[in-house]
Amino acid sequence: MGQLINLLKYYPQASRPIDCRAQLVTDQCREVASQFGESYFDGDRLTGYGGYHYHPRFWRKTAELMIEYYGLDEGSCVLDVGCAKGFLLYELMYLLPGISVVGLDISDYALVHAKPEVKPFVARANAKSLPLPDNSFDLVIAINVLHSLNKPECALGFKEIERVSRRHAFVVNDAWHNNEQKQRLLQWNLTGKTFMHVDHWSVFFKEVGYTGDYWWFIAE
Repeated sequence: MGQLINLLKYYPQASRPIDCRAQLVTDQCREVASQFGESYFDGDRLTGYGGYHYHPRFWRKTAELMIEYYGLDEGSCVLDVGCAKGFLLYELMYLLPGISVVGLDISDYALVHAKPEVKPFVARANAKSLPLPDNSFDLVIAINVLHSLNKPECALGFKEIERVSRRHAFVVNDAWHNNEQKQRLLQWNLTGKTFMHVDHWSVFFKEVGYTGDYWWFIAE
């Protein structure tokens, strides 16, 4: 198994306290969010991001961290599973002209509204079955994606990441350290289907053969 590493210190954070949304989220909100359409990306905060917009001050620093940590260069190949509108891919292309990138997402809406520069490199696919050859990428990224699958499919997703990666991988999943964090996550969660205590995630990684790096989304 890889390292627990926070490569998202500059990643966009919700400006609204988690408790505020947790008190208002309903099953109907979750049903709408799970369609990963306009309401999820650019609708109300109760059904998703409340506007998934490009802000270079967040994305560029995140891309810089990944480039430095994984030693990426213009000859590297990077896959972003759950790329949404392709903001991170765009920054990698901006910082490393000539780098090879691929973005996959299950949302037609996100792909249609992806940054124009990355549209030739993104496509629709489910994380549980990546339409890509073995050992294709120097880095595979999956941020807040695999936990949206049920547990058997989540396991497939991790195995797929291992299959297509020839060097590195970095994933982020919902998790908790204590019961308070667990309850906050369950109240706040919109689309997650697989979430666990951090220790249970570590066991799960070993069971599915995941050897890459990881970080947690903790509802605090």
